[in-house]
Amino acid sequence: MRRRAPRLFGLIVFLLAPGLSAAQDMMSNVNLSSPTFTEAEMTREEVAALLDSSQPPDLSLRRLNGLDLSGLDFSRVNLRGAYLNKATLIGARFDGAILDQVWALDSDWSRASLAGASLFAAQMRGASLVGADLSNARIAGDLMRADLRGASLRGADLSADMKNQSMGLMRAVLDSANLVDADLSGANLSRTRMKFARMAGVNLSGANLMLAELAGADLTGANIAGADFDRADIASAKLIDLRGADQAHNLDTARNADRAIRN
Repeated sequence: MRRRAPRLFGLIVFLLAPGLSAAQDMMSNVNLSSPTFTEAEMTREEVAALLDSSQPPDLSLRRLNGLDLSGLDFSRVNLRGAYLNKATLIGARFDGAILDQVWALDSDWSRASLAGASLFAAQMRGASLVGADLSNARIAGDLMRADLRGASLRGADLSADMKNQSMGLMRAVLDSANLVDADLSGANLSRTRMKFARMAGVNLSGANLMLAELAGADLTGANIAGADFDRADIASAKLIDLRGADQAHNLDTARNADRAIRN
């Protein structure tokens, strides 16, 4: 598996980059029922023993699918390309960890701390991050239908990677995600996709939403004080009972502003 990994990860990056249709193609071309995506090569006890060593272990490419790793401390650990599908990581710590290209479909990160972590090209569709701390994290992956209720993404960078477009536009995809009452204050959401996302009560104060895709998103009761909607697409977005709307920038000149749903 390790010899095939670079080619597989290249496929992941290529297919994730263009957007939703490519991500769907990826799911149809990868056998998610194979042992690589469903089995674990280590036990919780073995993982915990490695984490107790004097130096942060290298867990890149490791198959940890389905394990209950709740409460363990993975801070600054390299988990690049690891497989964590359906893993339980409740309350675990991943501060500063490398989670680039990780597979974590339908995994549970509730109340986990991922402050300052790197999640580039991460595949976390359907993951639960309820109450998780992703402050100052770098996120450019697939979080479609993820549950981020009450999560903290303060100062997080979910923007598109403009330095490497030969393989398409890499950015955070949060289509149909649940961001109710999440904190995205000061976050960089430039070009982030959040179509039909549930964002009632979300804190977007000071966030950069330039060219973000918010079509159909529900922002009822959101705090948008100081947020910049420069050229964001807000077609059919629910902009009801907004807080700080008088302090927002470029909201009335955003794309499809005339098609937004307002009070």
